[in-house]
Amino acid sequence: MSAFSDSLFVSASGLQAQAKRLRLVSENIANADTPGYRRKLVPFETEMNRATGVGSVATGRVTLDRTELDKIHDPSHPMADQTGHYEASNVDLIIEMADAREAQRSYEANLKMFDQARQMSSGLLELLRR
Repeated sequence: MSAFSDSLFVSASGLQAQAKRLRLVSENIANADTPGYRRKLVPFETEMNRATGVGSVATGRVTLDRTELDKIHDPSHPMADQTGHYEASNVDLIIEMADAREAQRSYEANLKMFDQARQMSSGLLELLRR
């Protein structure tokens, strides 16, 4: 592979990883008020292509945040136990919004890198045509 292809491959893998992260963040935000919902997390992993020696970003297996769920006292709630408590979700909207912003900015950075490589390739082709 050429350096051009390698740079496109790396930025495309970053775009895919951040898109998946944004999907999970939006799912977490949508379920912030769902009783018993656990926040979903996705780790990023580095993959190395042995043939080309080019690294890329991949997402690992989606996991659930195992922090303890808050107990809410509401005896009238349908999910309340004998003591009148039920478990809330462990989604913190401030953290989710910060994660969403970070993922969005990382996505934009990868998109800029992809576009920059494309522009450099177009410029090189223009020079070669002269």
